[in-house]
Amino acid sequence: MIAPEVVGLIGIAVMLTLLALRMPIGIAMLLVGIVGFGYFSGFQPALFALGSYPYSYSAVYELAVIPLFVLMGNAAGTSGMSRDLYTAAYAWIGHWRGGLASATIVACAGFAAVSGSSVASAVTMGRVCLPEMERYKYDPRLATGTVAAGGTLGILIPPSTAFIVYAILTEESIGRLLLAGFFPGILLAVLFVSTVAIWMRIRPALGPPGPVATRRQRIDTLSNAGPMILIVAATIGGIYLGVFTPSEAAAVGATLSLGYALWKKSLGGGTLQTVLLETVKTTSFVFLILIGALVFGPFLALSGLPLKLAGWLIDLEVPRIVILSILVVFYIVLGMFLEGFSILVLTLPIVIPIVKALEYDLIWFGVIMVIVLEMGLISPPVGINVFVVKGLVPDVPLRTVFAGIFPFWIAMLVCLIILIAFPQIALFLPDTMIR
Repeated sequence: MIAPEVVGLIGIAVMLTLLALRMPIGIAMLLVGIVGFGYFSGFQPALFALGSYPYSYSAVYELAVIPLFVLMGNAAGTSGMSRDLYTAAYAWIGHWRGGLASATIVACAGFAAVSGSSVASAVTMGRVCLPEMERYKYDPRLATGTVAAGGTLGILIPPSTAFIVYAILTEESIGRLLLAGFFPGILLAVLFVSTVAIWMRIRPALGPPGPVATRRQRIDTLSNAGPMILIVAATIGGIYLGVFTPSEAAAVGATLSLGYALWKKSLGGGTLQTVLLETVKTTSFVFLILIGALVFGPFLALSGLPLKLAGWLIDLEVPRIVILSILVVFYIVLGMFLEGFSILVLTLPIVIPIVKALEYDLIWFGVIMVIVLEMGLISPPVGINVFVVKGLVPDVPLRTVFAGIFPFWIAMLVCLIILIAFPQIALFLPDTMIR
């Protein structure tokens, strides 16, 4: 008889092999989870679970937040909000040295508040910002690094698909997690802008200043960015004040984004169909991953591997900050080879018992985990955001883009250290929200 923990390790090894063979992660988790579940509990219950889990886990009202927030981001992307945000930031700080790069960071932070996706933020803002920085002779390292790093804010500043998935898998409050990412997102954006400023102090020629806008132009650009501010205030403010549940806030945000896109006449010529199809594709992708994770999780629980590993780490008798540091390093290394969502759903069933045993707040740990996933988005050799930006500027060598993101990666590490030292930065809004 094979020890249950060994069966759990074999299951993880098989799943990693399937992922290496390019099987979709949701299918890989379903396959391994059902076989493992059948090994421990019998294949009749396993087949019953396979037939019932997909419906019982997806037909939940709270999960409506996923397609609605995705729809909100897709509609916002077609309505020209990204260009309005960049134009406003450009008008106010574009005349600084490196100002176009700083404006890109500010615009990425703003667009993140309506998109919820790092890849979408990088693609959308890259198409707007990179041509401008090229026009003003910005160094390719600074230009591409800014867009790749700024795009990662999409999964930290709410609404964030990563936070929603984390909340579902850990059974934490979606609303509290979305609010927890707000101040850390602002902190990281400030650190990114500071990184640009330091870079300009060392190498001022890399980011020439842009034109100086008049006061009238600045006011006009702010008014053009007003719809985005209204949508963010309605969704995030509504959750904080207890006016909306997360699902209701997502519905309000989606309605406002669609209404604004219709008013701008940007949904004609098949654009609406594209927006809806992209929403369905993204939602299906996320739901498949969730269903796979919710089948794989019970298999790991039956193996006893997570509790065994948690007990082993606790028995090391070292300060809990040491164990937390080990987990962070583990995630950073994992992020160099796996996509962020894969890391999230693969490791949470193993890591959460450890975090609970260490008595860390799961809301705070969710923020830490998302920042580490962000670091993976720009870490070699995978670095999805790096490859996205490379696709936008095919004439720029990949090594140049990776060189450009390194200072921002250091800024992420600094943000991580600050949040570990001062967890209340993440917990203030969730702890003061009106229920």
